Amino acid sequence: MSKRVRTAVFPVAGLGTRFLPATKAMPKEMLTVVDRPLIQYAVDEAREAGIEHFVFVTGRNKGVIEDHFDRQFELEATLESRGKKAALDELQKDLPSAGRTSFTRQQEPLGLGHAVWCARDIVGDQPFALLLPDMIFRAKPGVLKQMMDAYDERPGNIIGVEECAWEDVSSYGVVVRGEGPDQGFAINGMVEKPKRDEAPSNLFISGRYILQPEIFALLAEQTRGAGGEIQLTDAMQTLMGQQAFTGVKYEGKVYDCGSKLGFLTANVVFALDRADIRPGFIDELRKLDLGDKL
Repeated sequence: MSKRVRTAVFPVAGLGTRFLPATKAMPKEMLTVVDRPLIQYAVDEAREAGIEHFVFVTGRNKGVIEDHFDRQFELEATLESRGKKAALDELQKDLPSAGRTSFTRQQEPLGLGHAVWCARDIVGDQPFALLLPDMIFRAKPGVLKQMMDAYDERPGNIIGVEECAWEDVSSYGVVVRGEGPDQGFAINGMVEKPKRDEAPSNLFISGRYILQPEIFALLAEQTRGAGGEIQLTDAMQTLMGQQAFTGVKYEGKVYDCGSKLGFLTANVVFALDRADIRPGFIDELRKLDLGDKL
């Protein structure tokens, strides 16, 4: 019987250089889409999927992330005294319960694989979910929940994928699709940023994984790859020779909020999804005199 996935790892040590100067003093994971930080979207998605333990791999100047998932008594007392119950309930709803969060440091910028390895002693000998907070999803149910459903059917390693335009495949890591339905098909390989005419598919890896603990031993021995970093993809390729990997072509769409374009697009899309914002936002958009800018 497969072990239940109870733990999620969130790599949040990145410097956010693509958003300087905004990220000079503020973690990129705390940038907001509408009124929620990026990291909150990822945590909410994990909680919906049944995750019980939230592990954050942080770096210097990331203490505000830990503060975000802690209680702020002065703020709560002020909201309560002013009768702002809805705002107080929203704050408390977002918090993981006591003892459910762990924080560890990635003390060198050695890439995603190294960040995952830094969580090894907290995760232990258990399967775990990995969520890249830059990537937020418009999906119901959430993408990780869809992947958990596939895990129940095909235990092992699960990777969430989405279709991209063929002309864009050279910007992504894509999978070699094997047999099976969209909800759970065999992955026979992965190719990082292939040329269009060499790409095995247009299904790109979009920042959501369920991985078995054997990945940690491989990451410990993994030599540095592209950019002098320890690449998670390299370790997954090795693990693929020992364990099954399943792809889930989820229902939904990802927004890469690590890029300015993806971040701005996500703000528009998520604002339009909000019943309390949509009517006024549409009115403001219609008032814009964009002229020849479109």
